[in-house]
Amino acid sequence: MTVRIGTNPIGWSNDDLPELGGETPLETCLAEAREAGFAGIELGNKFPREAAALTPVLDRFGLALVSGWYGSALRHRTVDEEIAAVEAHLSLLHAMGCGVMVFAETSDAVHGRRDTPLSRRPVMTDSEWPVFGERLTAIAEHLRSRGVRMAYHHHMGTVVETEDEVDRLMSVTGEAVGLLLDTGHLTYACGDPAAVARRHAGRIAHVHCKDVRAGILRQVLSRDASFLDAVIEGVFTVPGDGSVDFAEALRPLGAAGYNGWLVVEAEQDPAKAHPLTYARLGYRNLRRFAEEAGLSPEGEALSAR
Repeated sequence: MTVRIGTNPIGWSNDDLPELGGETPLETCLAEAREAGFAGIELGNKFPREAAALTPVLDRFGLALVSGWYGSALRHRTVDEEIAAVEAHLSLLHAMGCGVMVFAETSDAVHGRRDTPLSRRPVMTDSEWPVFGERLTAIAEHLRSRGVRMAYHHHMGTVVETEDEVDRLMSVTGEAVGLLLDTGHLTYACGDPAAVARRHAGRIAHVHCKDVRAGILRQVLSRDASFLDAVIEGVFTVPGDGSVDFAEALRPLGAAGYNGWLVVEAEQDPAKAHPLTYARLGYRNLRRFAEEAGLSPEGEALSAR
């Protein structure tokens, strides 16, 4: 199936740690993303948040808007309250022609707290799960009514982090809730991206492709580091530069007829990992892995780059 390869600006400028790449202009990020070969890019904190302003910026560099992150608080809000809270973001994605919304539950999450170890993340009780699933399904149905599919992002430091929690999320939600498969976060959580892809291929709506440096992962797990400290130390990298078997993880998507975006989203310190160098490497490797998995990337052929 045909897929498109995009990127996230987090390799140039980090939203959770603004000091990483804070001096890098948005125009540099966009120009280098296009130069590396990407067809689109996700939102970051330097992007205009109105379609009238954002469209000409992206058009100047020949990039589509892929999607954008939204952090919900459904564990503490009603469905109506969350619908009101998500409206501005939903309207922007709809106006920009995005097919999916990157959606994560971030109430009480610790991924943005550099002084907090990941072991202190929130965990839902057995009684919370069905209530959360019902609310999440209602939000997903609302998004779908506006032409945008929910892509739920399991994420380190949140209530949906582990492989078992991803499975449970899928079991308590309706089919309107799509899954964002993040190879890096599942690997960090000691899960198996390929196994999750095989079980839930039909509900995967979006894919974040980040690799993991196994040696650094062992170190940060052994001392229960915070998520942000792990990022700074280089736990993540672009596809093909770590331990994740991308062809195996993507193969179930090829078999299921996935035709969405594959996004290189590998947060690193740009002072240590030159953004354009890693963007080129990530694009080249991800395109090859996609082809090996039976997916057909749009755009310039690998051999031509």
